[in-house]
Amino acid sequence: METLKIAAYWWAGRRHVGQLSADSRNVVPLALGESAHTVGALALVDAMAAGAPFPKPAGPALPLSAVTLDAPIPAPRRNIFCVGINYRAHAQEFAASGYDSTPRAPQQAVPEYPVFFSKVPQCVIAPEAPIRIPQHLSSSIDYEAELAVIIGKGGTAITPSRAMEHVWGYTIFNDVTARDLQQRHRQWLIGKSLDTFGPMGPWLVCTNELDGAHTRVRCWVNDELRQDARTEDLVFDIPTLIATVSAGITLYPGDIIATGTPSGVGIGFDPPKFLRRGDRVRIEIDGIGSLVNPVQ
Repeated sequence: METLKIAAYWWAGRRHVGQLSADSRNVVPLALGESAHTVGALALVDAMAAGAPFPKPAGPALPLSAVTLDAPIPAPRRNIFCVGINYRAHAQEFAASGYDSTPRAPQQAVPEYPVFFSKVPQCVIAPEAPIRIPQHLSSSIDYEAELAVIIGKGGTAITPSRAMEHVWGYTIFNDVTARDLQQRHRQWLIGKSLDTFGPMGPWLVCTNELDGAHTRVRCWVNDELRQDARTEDLVFDIPTLIATVSAGITLYPGDIIATGTPSGVGIGFDPPKFLRRGDRVRIEIDGIGSLVNPVQ
Protein backbone atom coordinates (compact mmCIF):
# COMPACT_ATOMS: atom_id res chain seq x y z
CA MET A 1 0.00 0.00 0.00
CA GLU A 2 1.39 3.38 -0.97
CA THR A 3 1.71 6.15 1.57
CA LEU A 4 -1.73 7.64 2.00
CA LYS A 5 -3.55 10.41 3.79
CA ILE A 6 -7.24 10.27 2.93
CA ALA A 7 -9.76 13.00 3.71
CA ALA A 8 -13.52 13.28 3.45
CA TYR A 9 -14.59 16.81 2.62
CA TRP A 10 -17.39 18.99 1.33
CA TRP A 11 -17.03 20.85 -1.93
CA ALA A 12 -19.66 22.18 -4.35
CA GLY A 13 -22.45 20.98 -2.08
CA ARG A 14 -21.38 17.31 -1.94
CA ARG A 15 -19.18 15.10 0.19
CA HIS A 16 -16.07 13.81 -1.57
CA VAL A 17 -13.10 11.60 -0.67
CA GLY A 18 -9.61 12.57 -1.72
CA GLN A 19 -5.91 11.91 -1.31
CA LEU A 20 -3.83 14.63 0.30
CA SER A 21 -0.63 15.90 -1.25
CA ALA A 22 2.65 15.18 0.54
CA ASP A 23 2.58 18.61 2.18
CA SER A 24 -1.13 18.25 3.10
CA ARG A 25 -1.97 21.51 1.33
CA ASN A 26 -3.99 20.05 -1.54
CA VAL A 27 -6.46 17.23 -2.02
CA VAL A 28 -7.16 15.21 -5.17
CA PRO A 29 -10.70 13.75 -5.42
CA LEU A 30 -10.87 10.00 -5.95
CA ALA A 31 -13.24 8.11 -8.24
CA LEU A 32 -15.11 5.99 -5.69
CA GLY A 33 -18.66 6.18 -6.99
CA GLU A 34 -21.76 7.28 -5.18
CA SER A 35 -20.91 5.54 -1.89
CA ALA A 36 -18.19 8.10 -1.16
CA HIS A 37 -20.82 10.82 -1.02
CA THR A 38 -22.62 8.87 1.72
CA VAL A 39 -19.97 7.11 3.82
CA GLY A 40 -16.80 9.10 3.16
CA ALA A 41 -13.47 7.29 3.38
CA LEU A 42 -15.22 4.07 4.39
CA ALA A 43 -15.86 3.64 0.66
CA LEU A 44 -12.11 3.48 0.03
CA VAL A 45 -11.42 1.12 2.94
CA ASP A 46 -14.17 -1.21 1.72
CA ALA A 47 -12.93 -1.12 -1.87
CA MET A 48 -9.35 -1.91 -0.87
CA ALA A 49 -10.52 -4.73 1.41
CA ALA A 50 -12.34 -6.23 -1.57
CA GLY A 51 -9.14 -6.15 -3.62
CA ALA A 52 -10.07 -3.26 -5.90
CA PRO A 53 -7.19 -1.20 -7.33
CA PHE A 54 -6.54 2.19 -5.83
CA PRO A 55 -9.04 4.58 -7.45
CA LYS A 56 -8.04 7.03 -10.12
CA PRO A 57 -8.31 10.80 -9.64
CA ALA A 58 -11.77 12.15 -10.32
CA GLY A 59 -10.69 15.72 -10.98
CA PRO A 60 -7.95 18.27 -10.43
CA ALA A 61 -6.33 18.98 -7.07
CA LEU A 62 -8.02 21.53 -4.84
CA PRO A 63 -6.38 23.64 -2.13
CA LEU A 64 -7.32 22.23 1.24
CA SER A 65 -8.25 25.78 2.21
CA ALA A 66 -11.00 25.71 -0.43
CA VAL A 67 -12.86 22.69 1.01
CA THR A 68 -14.57 21.91 4.32
CA LEU A 69 -13.21 18.84 6.06
CA ASP A 70 -15.64 16.23 7.33
CA ALA A 71 -14.95 13.37 9.70
CA PRO A 72 -13.06 10.85 7.53
CA ILE A 73 -15.65 8.19 8.38
CA PRO A 74 -18.69 10.39 9.07
CA ALA A 75 -21.12 7.49 9.36
CA PRO A 76 -19.45 4.44 10.92
CA ARG A 77 -21.35 1.28 10.07
CA ARG A 78 -21.61 0.35 13.73
CA ASN A 79 -20.64 1.47 17.21
CA ILE A 80 -17.09 2.63 17.83
CA PHE A 81 -15.08 0.24 20.00
CA CYS A 82 -13.49 2.29 22.79
CA VAL A 83 -10.92 1.35 25.40
CA GLY A 84 -10.97 2.83 28.89
CA ILE A 85 -8.16 3.19 31.41
CA ASN A 86 -5.41 2.25 28.96
CA TYR A 87 -2.59 4.56 30.11
CA ARG A 88 -1.20 3.87 33.59
CA ALA A 89 -1.12 7.50 34.71
CA HIS A 90 -4.71 8.00 33.54
CA ALA A 91 -5.75 4.83 35.39
CA GLN A 92 -4.38 6.36 38.59
CA GLU A 93 -6.08 9.74 38.05
CA PHE A 94 -9.38 8.10 37.13
CA ALA A 95 -9.33 5.87 40.22
CA ALA A 96 -8.63 8.91 42.42
CA SER A 97 -11.27 11.11 40.77
CA GLY A 98 -14.34 9.59 42.38
CA TYR A 99 -15.95 9.06 38.95
CA ASP A 100 -14.75 5.46 38.50
CA SER A 101 -17.75 3.14 38.57
CA THR A 102 -15.99 0.08 37.12
CA PRO A 103 -16.18 -3.04 39.32
CA ARG A 104 -12.55 -3.19 40.42
CA ALA A 105 -10.84 -3.29 43.78
CA PRO A 106 -9.78 0.22 44.90
CA GLN A 107 -6.12 -0.74 44.87
CA GLN A 108 -6.37 -2.11 41.33
CA ALA A 109 -6.19 1.13 39.34
CA VAL A 110 -4.68 -0.54 36.26
CA PRO A 111 -7.09 -3.16 34.86
CA GLU A 112 -6.08 -6.78 34.40
CA TYR A 113 -7.90 -7.00 31.07
CA PRO A 114 -8.82 -4.32 28.51
CA VAL A 115 -11.91 -2.30 29.47
CA PHE A 116 -14.11 -1.95 26.38
CA PHE A 117 -17.21 0.16 25.89
CA SER A 118 -18.81 1.68 22.81
CA LYS A 119 -20.11 4.97 21.41
CA VAL A 120 -22.98 5.17 18.96
CA PRO A 121 -22.02 6.14 15.37
CA GLN A 122 -24.25 9.22 15.40
CA CYS A 123 -22.00 10.99 17.92
CA VAL A 124 -19.29 11.51 15.28
CA ILE A 125 -18.64 15.09 14.16
CA ALA A 126 -16.18 16.81 11.84
CA PRO A 127 -13.14 18.93 12.57
CA GLU A 128 -14.20 22.45 13.62
CA ALA A 129 -17.76 21.27 14.31
CA PRO A 130 -18.92 22.33 17.78
CA ILE A 131 -19.01 20.04 20.80
CA ARG A 132 -22.37 20.95 22.31
CA ILE A 133 -22.85 21.01 26.07
CA PRO A 134 -26.34 19.55 26.64
CA GLN A 135 -28.35 22.04 28.67
CA HIS A 136 -30.12 20.68 31.77
CA LEU A 137 -28.49 17.25 31.27
CA SER A 138 -24.82 17.59 32.24
CA SER A 139 -22.28 20.27 33.05
CA SER A 140 -19.40 17.83 33.65
CA ILE A 141 -18.20 17.54 30.06
CA ASP A 142 -14.66 16.20 29.62
CA TYR A 143 -12.26 15.72 26.71
CA GLU A 144 -10.21 12.59 25.95
CA ALA A 145 -7.53 12.69 23.24
CA GLU A 146 -7.10 9.30 21.58
CA LEU A 147 -5.40 7.52 18.71
CA ALA A 148 -8.05 5.60 16.76
CA VAL A 149 -7.28 2.47 14.75
CA ILE A 150 -9.10 1.86 11.46
CA ILE A 151 -9.56 -1.81 10.55
CA GLY A 152 -8.74 -2.55 6.91
CA LYS A 153 -9.22 -6.32 6.75
CA GLY A 154 -11.92 -8.09 8.71
CA GLY A 155 -11.55 -11.24 10.72
CA THR A 156 -12.37 -13.29 13.79
CA ALA A 157 -9.98 -14.74 16.37
CA ILE A 158 -7.14 -12.60 15.08
CA THR A 159 -3.89 -13.38 16.87
CA PRO A 160 -1.73 -10.57 18.24
CA SER A 161 1.09 -11.59 15.91
CA ARG A 162 -1.15 -11.08 12.85
CA ALA A 163 -3.22 -8.17 14.16
CA MET A 164 -1.37 -5.37 12.38
CA GLU A 165 -2.10 -7.05 9.03
CA HIS A 166 -5.73 -6.08 9.68
CA VAL A 167 -5.06 -2.37 10.29
CA TRP A 168 -5.66 0.12 7.46
CA GLY A 169 -4.45 3.12 9.42
CA TYR A 170 -5.24 5.72 12.04
CA THR A 171 -7.04 8.94 12.84
CA ILE A 172 -7.56 11.22 15.84
CA PHE A 173 -10.60 10.78 18.07
CA ASN A 174 -11.90 12.86 20.97
CA ASP A 175 -13.86 10.63 23.35
CA VAL A 176 -15.94 13.44 24.83
CA THR A 177 -17.62 12.32 28.05
CA ALA A 178 -20.35 13.52 30.42
CA ARG A 179 -18.67 12.43 33.64
CA ASP A 180 -21.75 12.67 35.84
CA LEU A 181 -23.76 10.50 33.43
CA GLN A 182 -20.86 8.07 33.13
CA GLN A 183 -20.85 7.68 36.90
CA ARG A 184 -24.62 7.67 37.33
CA HIS A 185 -25.41 4.97 34.80
CA ARG A 186 -22.34 2.81 35.57
CA GLN A 187 -22.43 1.48 32.01
CA TRP A 188 -20.78 4.22 29.95
CA LEU A 189 -22.81 4.23 26.73
CA ILE A 190 -25.04 7.20 27.56
CA GLY A 191 -22.35 9.40 29.06
CA LYS A 192 -20.08 8.75 26.09
CA SER A 193 -22.58 8.84 23.22
CA LEU A 194 -24.41 12.14 23.45
CA ASP A 195 -24.80 14.08 20.22
CA THR A 196 -21.49 15.69 19.09
CA PHE A 197 -19.42 13.64 21.57
CA GLY A 198 -17.25 12.00 18.89
CA PRO A 199 -15.01 14.51 17.05
CA MET A 200 -12.91 12.66 14.47
CA GLY A 201 -10.25 13.67 11.94
CA PRO A 202 -8.75 15.49 10.31
CA TRP A 203 -8.13 12.52 7.95
CA LEU A 204 -7.02 8.89 7.82
CA VAL A 205 -3.32 8.05 7.72
CA CYS A 206 -2.22 4.63 6.53
CA THR A 207 0.19 2.35 8.39
CA ASN A 208 2.97 3.10 5.90
CA GLU A 209 2.84 6.71 7.07
CA LEU A 210 2.52 6.18 10.82
CA ASP A 211 3.50 3.56 13.37
CA GLY A 212 0.74 3.80 15.94
CA ALA A 213 2.87 2.03 18.54
CA HIS A 214 5.39 4.89 18.53
CA THR A 215 3.74 8.29 18.39
CA ARG A 216 2.87 11.22 20.65
CA VAL A 217 -0.64 12.28 21.74
CA ARG A 218 -1.24 15.82 23.02
CA CYS A 219 -4.31 17.87 23.87
CA TRP A 220 -4.76 21.57 24.56
CA VAL A 221 -7.83 23.30 25.93
CA ASN A 222 -7.52 26.84 24.66
CA ASP A 223 -3.77 27.44 25.04
CA GLU A 224 -3.22 25.15 28.03
CA LEU A 225 -1.48 21.83 27.35
CA ARG A 226 -3.49 19.26 29.30
CA GLN A 227 -2.43 15.86 27.91
CA ASP A 228 0.97 14.73 26.64
CA ALA A 229 1.95 11.06 26.33
CA ARG A 230 3.33 8.49 23.95
CA THR A 231 1.58 5.37 22.75
CA GLU A 232 4.47 3.29 24.07
CA ASP A 233 2.74 3.90 27.42
CA LEU A 234 -0.43 2.00 26.48
CA VAL A 235 -1.28 -0.68 29.04
CA PHE A 236 -2.69 -2.91 26.29
CA ASP A 237 -1.11 -2.40 22.88
CA ILE A 238 -2.95 -2.30 19.56
CA PRO A 239 -2.44 -6.00 18.68
CA THR A 240 -3.80 -6.99 22.11
CA LEU A 241 -6.86 -4.80 21.64
CA ILE A 242 -7.60 -6.25 18.20
CA ALA A 243 -7.12 -9.80 19.48
CA THR A 244 -9.39 -9.15 22.46
CA VAL A 245 -12.29 -7.79 20.41
CA SER A 246 -11.99 -10.28 17.57
CA ALA A 247 -11.82 -13.30 19.88
CA GLY A 248 -15.60 -13.48 19.72
CA ILE A 249 -16.72 -10.48 17.65
CA THR A 250 -16.05 -10.39 13.93
CA LEU A 251 -14.25 -7.22 12.90
CA TYR A 252 -15.11 -5.61 9.57
CA PRO A 253 -13.28 -3.18 7.30
CA GLY A 254 -13.89 0.34 8.56
CA ASP A 255 -14.39 -0.65 12.19
CA ILE A 256 -12.88 1.90 14.57
CA ILE A 257 -11.04 1.14 17.81
CA ALA A 258 -10.24 4.14 20.01
CA THR A 259 -7.23 3.11 22.06
CA GLY A 260 -7.70 5.11 25.27
CA THR A 261 -6.67 8.50 26.61
CA PRO A 262 -3.60 9.67 28.57
CA SER A 263 -3.64 11.44 31.90
CA GLY A 264 -4.56 15.11 32.05
CA VAL A 265 -8.31 14.89 31.48
CA GLY A 266 -10.54 17.39 33.26
CA ILE A 267 -11.38 15.11 36.20
CA GLY A 268 -7.66 14.74 36.92
CA PHE A 269 -7.49 18.31 38.28
CA ASP A 270 -8.56 19.57 41.71
CA PRO A 271 -11.04 21.08 41.19
CA PRO A 272 -11.94 19.40 37.89
CA LYS A 273 -11.47 21.42 34.71
CA PHE A 274 -14.56 20.60 32.68
CA LEU A 275 -15.24 22.09 29.27
CA ARG A 276 -17.12 25.37 29.11
CA ARG A 277 -18.82 27.22 26.31
CA GLY A 278 -16.25 29.20 24.36
CA ASP A 279 -13.43 26.68 24.94
CA ARG A 280 -11.45 25.29 22.03
CA VAL A 281 -10.05 21.76 22.15
CA ARG A 282 -7.03 20.91 19.99
CA ILE A 283 -5.63 17.38 19.77
CA GLU A 284 -2.40 16.63 17.94
CA ILE A 285 -0.92 13.23 17.15
CA ASP A 286 2.50 13.13 15.54
CA GLY A 287 2.26 11.75 12.02
CA ILE A 288 -1.43 12.62 11.64
CA GLY A 289 -2.03 16.30 12.34
CA SER A 290 -4.47 18.20 14.53
CA LEU A 291 -8.17 17.93 15.33
CA VAL A 292 -9.76 21.15 16.58
CA ASN A 293 -13.30 21.64 17.89
CA PRO A 294 -14.94 24.58 19.65
CA VAL A 295 -17.30 24.08 22.58
CA GLN A 296 -20.82 25.53 22.52
